[in-house]
Amino acid sequence: MYKLYCRIYQRVFKAFAYLLPWREPEVIRGENSLCKLPGLIKSRDIDKVLIVTDKMIASLGLTDKLLMGLTDVGVDYVVYDETVPNPTIENIEDALHLYKSNNCKGIVAFGGGSPLDCAKGVGARVTRPNKSISQMKGVFKVLKSIPPLFAVPTTAGTGSETTIAAVITDGRTHEKYAISDTSLIPHYAVLDPMLTVNLPPHITSTTGIDALTHAVEAYIGKSNTKRTKKSSRDAVSLIFANIFEAYSNGKNLAARKNMQEASFLAGLAFTRAYVGYVHAIAHTLGGFYSVPHGLANAIILPYVLEFYGESAHKPLAELADLVGLSSPDDNLEKKAVKFIEAIKRLNKSMDIPTKVSGIIESDIPVMVKRALDESNPLYPVPKIMSRDDMTKIYHVIKE
Repeated sequence: MYKLYCRIYQRVFKAFAYLLPWREPEVIRGENSLCKLPGLIKSRDIDKVLIVTDKMIASLGLTDKLLMGLTDVGVDYVVYDETVPNPTIENIEDALHLYKSNNCKGIVAFGGGSPLDCAKGVGARVTRPNKSISQMKGVFKVLKSIPPLFAVPTTAGTGSETTIAAVITDGRTHEKYAISDTSLIPHYAVLDPMLTVNLPPHITSTTGIDALTHAVEAYIGKSNTKRTKKSSRDAVSLIFANIFEAYSNGKNLAARKNMQEASFLAGLAFTRAYVGYVHAIAHTLGGFYSVPHGLANAIILPYVLEFYGESAHKPLAELADLVGLSSPDDNLEKKAVKFIEAIKRLNKSMDIPTKVSGIIESDIPVMVKRALDESNPLYPVPKIMSRDDMTKIYHVIKE
């Protein structure tokens, strides 16, 4: 009965989604496109912005051109650079204080998924001052326009520059959860490959597989549209063609640009079609042990795809055909297995481990409950997991 309830919920939710005010960010693409952002901000009659980033981004000087450009066009700014991996409610509240006390009128999110999610949280709190972040947990709890949000991703993975979601960690309970609302989609996104050329190989690899996870989970789920399926397929093609080159030769601008585009497309796909159990499990590992999200997804993805079995054979076989893995005499199952094995080979070629270290046995029941609470009944997965099914996954990935 519970599985039937989940499926009915997902069908109703998919029908409801067609009525929502979906939009996409206006995109500025290409080498040195960051230089166009100050003028764009100025053209929106914004005289002061909050820049949300992290210590690493600031120390590398990646924001320097933006700051100089803002000064040149007469836009004041204040910088919040305390965002941590797996951004916390405290990060959001501290950044919100800066926004309000400096009378800012817009937000620039600059960095990987953590600063982008933190900035979305700030936007939600600005527009809903009487709601806490925990009260906006889940779907469509904001429902009001946020201040102009300009997203500048420095990794090619999260797709947060085009999604409805902000993933936040409650530092007190170690719970990591999403707030999802169409109002959180950034208004503008800057895809400048120059910002990713110095990414360390291990971040290039794990964020790239994060994008692949988005595309695959969206594609094999049951809430696709024609548009999301195309976005997923295009993203998968770009990732398989470019991720290892971007990992091994980070100065290759073409590969970097293609990975940025893949991340963006995968974000477009899963913001409508949703993700699945890979993400739900990864969120618990981030909340409990601060495992980077892309790394967690990369490790978990093959195991969850294997769990789905026959329920995912057809879409995985289509992806195998797409990237040239299958032979004419292969059946659906064989093609699907080849696709999963290709992901394993990609992970191995980029030194991504096969297990998660540090998982504490006594934490598993709590993590199982939280992962199931996140995913059921919302995520339109090919096959619904029971508590026992998910517990087995945690034991399989545990080092």
